[in-house]
Amino acid sequence: MTAAFRYDVHLPGGLEEGKRYPVIFTLHGKGSNERNMFGLVSPLAKDFIIIGIRGSRILGSGYQYYDLKSLGNPIREQFDQAMRELTEFIAYATAKYPLDPQRRYLLGFSQGAILAMSLAMTMGDRLKGIVALNGYVPAFVKTEYPLRSVAQTSIFISHGEFDSIFPIGTGRENAAYFRTLTPNMTFNIYPTGHGVSPENQQDYAAWLLEDAGLTTDEQEQGVITL
Repeated sequence: MTAAFRYDVHLPGGLEEGKRYPVIFTLHGKGSNERNMFGLVSPLAKDFIIIGIRGSRILGSGYQYYDLKSLGNPIREQFDQAMRELTEFIAYATAKYPLDPQRRYLLGFSQGAILAMSLAMTMGDRLKGIVALNGYVPAFVKTEYPLRSVAQTSIFISHGEFDSIFPIGTGRENAAYFRTLTPNMTFNIYPTGHGVSPENQQDYAAWLLEDAGLTTDEQEQGVITL
């Protein structure tokens, strides 16, 4: 099996042979890249394997996973392809690296958040949880995709109160939708625009550590970058 995406891997230091580690797959926003996302999760790199996935489509000096017909209206064929290839990539990485398949997380911003929420709905309990920062769920995902239960999936959604790209009402709609699907849903609003505040980072980092069941005995020192 080969990878459909370019990616960066950050491994905790002092890996123990035979041990499986929780993993965070990061998904960047439109026009960004996988390395820009690492700053959002770097404090967790001693506890999690971090895999940053680069979108396969060039956009200016950055990348995207799919293009748009208009704001909020993905090109369906490209979106479908990204969803399929990301699902396959998660399986690829699970086979290649010492990942714990019971503790696989996605963390996405903007376009990455859109994909993270959509993948949660199609992968169900094959993901332990997601962090979705300033995104939305396309209507066709809700009505046309084959969906799996997320009742056992942990969901952390946050949104900027002053987001000019996806208004705060979009975040509230996300929260209301996922509350009907899982009891394991956290929704926070932060006084920011289309971005991620330090408080937001602190909150989802603490949430990820708790949800993954990490203890001080499990935590490793240092990080190896591939």
